[in-house]
Amino acid sequence: MSQYLTTKELAELLRIKERKVYDLAASGEVPCSRAMGKLLFPRKEIDAWLSANSSGPSAATAQERPAVFLGSHDPLLEWALRQSHCDVATFFDSSMDGLKRFSDGRGIAAGLHVFDPETADWNVPVVRQHVPGQDVVLMEWAQRRRGLIVRADEASAVRSIEDVRGRSFVPRQADAGSQHLFEYLSGKAGITASDLQQRPPALTEGDAAVAVLEGEADIAFGLEALAHQYRLGFVPLVAERFDLLIDRRAWFDPPLQIFLAFCRTRAFLDKAASLPGYDISGFGRIHFNA
Repeated sequence: MSQYLTTKELAELLRIKERKVYDLAASGEVPCSRAMGKLLFPRKEIDAWLSANSSGPSAATAQERPAVFLGSHDPLLEWALRQSHCDVATFFDSSMDGLKRFSDGRGIAAGLHVFDPETADWNVPVVRQHVPGQDVVLMEWAQRRRGLIVRADEASAVRSIEDVRGRSFVPRQADAGSQHLFEYLSGKAGITASDLQQRPPALTEGDAAVAVLEGEADIAFGLEALAHQYRLGFVPLVAERFDLLIDRRAWFDPPLQIFLAFCRTRAFLDKAASLPGYDISGFGRIHFNA
C-alpha cells in the first residue's frame, strides 16, 4: 500500500474538487511532493496537517481510532475480514452497541441493520442521530433474507409471524437490530410479549440458530443462511439491508484498502453466492456521506 495519496484520493478525502487540491499544493498550504510531473501527498503528513487545522474532540478521535470492526455480526463479513488478512480485529455485539462504540472512536467501522419504521429506511436515520458531525460514509454490504428459524419438524406448522404465539422463542439482546425489527413486525401483527414463551436472549445470530437446533427453543428470528447451515426450517419475512459505517479517514488506510480490494475478488463473490438469502448486487453503494 502506497505511503502517498494521489490528487484524486486527497480530493475524495477532503470532499473537494481536484482543482482545489492543485490550488492548495501551489500555495504551499498542503504538504506534497512532485515526482515524474505528478503531485503526491504523504499520508502521515496529511494526517498531521488535518489535525493541525482541526478543532474540537472529533478530530482527535478520528486520529486515534483502533483498527477494529464493531457492530452487528455478519457471517460473510467475518469471513471476508479473516480471509483478506487485513489485520483488522473485530468486536461484534449488536448494531446499537457498535454505533455507540463507533461514536466514541473505538473502531474504524461498524456493521448495522437498523430499520426505521417512520421512513421505512435502513441505517441512515440512526446514523444521523447517533454520529452527528463525524466524518463518515455508510456503504452497503449486502441484502439479507431474515425470517423465522424453526425446527425441521415444525417447518410445516409455522407459516407466518402469527404462528410464534404459544411457542418458545429465543430473542436477541435489546440493542440488536434484529430484536428491534422483530418487535416492530410482531407489534404490527398484534403479538405481545405475553404471547411468547421467551427463552434467555441469544447474543449472536449463530447462538439463536443453535438454540433452535438443540431444542432450547422452537423459533428464532434469524438469517436464512444460518438456517440452511444448521439444516433448520426457515420462513422468510423481510429482506434487510446490512451496511458498513466507515470512518472516512480510515477508508484510505491500508487495512480497509486491503479489505475492500479482497471484496472485489472471485473468492469473495463465490462465497457470497454460496450463502442462501444473500444479495450483494448493491455492494459498495453509498447511502450516506457525512
